[in-house]
Amino acid sequence: MFSASKFLLSPASLPAMALRPPSYLPARCAPYSRPPPFGSVARATPCLSAAATAVSSSPSTTKKVLVPIAMGTEEMEAIILAGVLRRAGADVTLASVEDELEVEASCGTHIVADKPIAACTDQVFDLVALPGGMPGSVRLRDNKILQRITVRQAEEKRLYGAICAAPAVVLMPWGLHRGKKVTCHPSFIGDLPTFRAVESNVQVSGELTTSRGPGTAFQFALSFVKQLFGPHAAEDMECTLMAQIDADLERSTEVNKVEWSFDHNPQVLIPIANGLEEMEIIMLADILRRANINVVLASVEKSTSIVGSQLMEIVADQCILGASDSKYDLIVLPVSCSAFHIFIWADLLELSGCTSPKLYRSYSRNKSKQTGCMAGSVILH
Repeated sequence: MFSASKFLLSPASLPAMALRPPSYLPARCAPYSRPPPFGSVARATPCLSAAATAVSSSPSTTKKVLVPIAMGTEEMEAIILAGVLRRAGADVTLASVEDELEVEASCGTHIVADKPIAACTDQVFDLVALPGGMPGSVRLRDNKILQRITVRQAEEKRLYGAICAAPAVVLMPWGLHRGKKVTCHPSFIGDLPTFRAVESNVQVSGELTTSRGPGTAFQFALSFVKQLFGPHAAEDMECTLMAQIDADLERSTEVNKVEWSFDHNPQVLIPIANGLEEMEIIMLADILRRANINVVLASVEKSTSIVGSQLMEIVADQCILGASDSKYDLIVLPVSCSAFHIFIWADLLELSGCTSPKLYRSYSRNKSKQTGCMAGSVILH
């Protein structure tokens, strides 16, 4: 049995809604900027949001970061690393160690890298950060170009790091753990030298930073923001991302409680569009798929590829038209303000009596089911 909240959708007009930061949000934390009126936004490749450039550097001091990815890379770790550091102002390169730029990550999401790892050979990076996941970590380990880049990074005393399986599977065979305190995923902690292994969520040891897994990925990424940009930038980014846990706030609130029962694996639809927050898409899909839930990422754009708010390309499982004929137990909207106009169609079309297909068709077939919202979609939907 599952418990869920049933969101009540209001037909209130959008211009009348104010987008305000919560009362507990410190003044220096940049909230999401208010979106333009519905219908005034042209479809285009998104640019970085105000939050993304809040602590950006000038071109001469921009920090360069390499995040390599492979088939089987843990998608949450890779995308959170890239997303947080890009928001902080770093120039982040997602580099594929495979023959193709598009890789299928460990839980089935398809991510498109910025360039092949071979194109990074002669570049100098302020940070090389390795995501984990299996068999992604093995494929990173076996790439000689990445090994040369990372070994040079360590030898020249520049920052490098690894999370999850990567400290044990990648750094140890390369000898980059020597003389350092190291943590990793509990499944691999036994592979580390006993006198060097620690069980902290994030371990900073000289130029090397290691962490434990997907659940510590934000802490891992924020530790790099602190090392690259300073403690105030890390505090601001933590606040902007709502990564802090306030003990005075309820973790969840049930409204109009509904009991779920299934005689099948739950079916979940996550519509995605250009300008969405990539971290929200990936976290939703990754966690739900780990729970053996059937998740469909459906693009509302003309192609299955979308470019998120931090300029990362994700390939959906199918287009929304193909997904609209199926029934879903849950529809979740991971909406950022730059993509909100795509997803308020559902309510606006229903209110206007429009029978347009695509997203409306999927919504109308499933409106008796549960609907979830994140970030701006709670206010804007």
